[in-house]
Amino acid sequence: MEAETWTNSVNQANKLALLAWARETGIDLVQVNGQRRYGGPPAGWVGDPPPPGTEVFIGKLPQDVYEDALIPLFQSVGKLYEFRLMMTFSGLNRGFAYAKYSSRRGARDAVASLNNFEVREGCAIVVRRSTEKRELSVDGLWAWLRPRELEAVLRRATPGVLRLALHASPGRRRTQLAVVTYSSHHAAAMAKKTLMEGNTRLGGAEMTVEWLNPSLKQKLQLCEEKPLPPAQGQGDKHRRVPALVPPVPGSSRQPPGALEQLNALCRRQHLGAPLFLTRCLQAHPNGWLQLWCRVVIPGCPVPFSSLTWVRQDGPDGSWHEEAKAAVALQVLRLLGFLLT
Repeated sequence: MEAETWTNSVNQANKLALLAWARETGIDLVQVNGQRRYGGPPAGWVGDPPPPGTEVFIGKLPQDVYEDALIPLFQSVGKLYEFRLMMTFSGLNRGFAYAKYSSRRGARDAVASLNNFEVREGCAIVVRRSTEKRELSVDGLWAWLRPRELEAVLRRATPGVLRLALHASPGRRRTQLAVVTYSSHHAAAMAKKTLMEGNTRLGGAEMTVEWLNPSLKQKLQLCEEKPLPPAQGQGDKHRRVPALVPPVPGSSRQPPGALEQLNALCRRQHLGAPLFLTRCLQAHPNGWLQLWCRVVIPGCPVPFSSLTWVRQDGPDGSWHEEAKAAVALQVLRLLGFLLT
């Protein structure tokens, strides 16, 4: 970091001392999104990041104290994996920081030794275990999203995804809620910021991203423990892959208006016009075609795929329009929109 970015406002003497210390020790400090970070991992680190329970919160810091005083102090009780000092635009600290140790013992020793420690006369700091929230709840997701597809999108948009689970949204019809676990509190906080900015479209206009509430987590766990009724379990599979037996002769065509309603929905939510891809898999002697269909909505990173049957009794190519209407109807039903 250039000297002028550390010394361009208040507290120049301490900032120059910090710069000299960083050059002397070779410690690299990187400032991103309102915090200045050392490590994560530090130079020479081998292996996985430390487990949960290794981070401490540091509060009541004098705003003109920097890493040249803090890092050696917190290194004196254990091996540091990461140190993050929250910063203001003027270059003062915001009064708190986080130190992550290589082991839980380092965090315990930091709390035992440094809580109420006076970093200068009359300035006792607070050191306690960090809550290290690492789980987000993402509600209002498209109903057709599947765990593997969603995980692939989130890994590209938000680094540090460890695992995720999809649930029926407890408060919204025809939508899903994902519980996403990240490798660290920092990774989860950055993911929360990224997803709340709205550049990654995974659901409708009312998609919400929050820290996972303990009561919601317990509720979801209780729902998982209840056996799933056979009809409901089969229904989820059949929504995606319809039965391989064609409809009986004389079955009615798809209700009119599905395609228009899907286009209108995409316009209202600024998702872009849906694109339809169809491929004929087989023709049945009774005049039905089995088609594989995919709907790509520009504002949604995951496409919807399905199998459907349509009649082959119109002009050349009419089955494509019939398939578009059939799949549009499936998408609308998944999203909870009923045709009028």
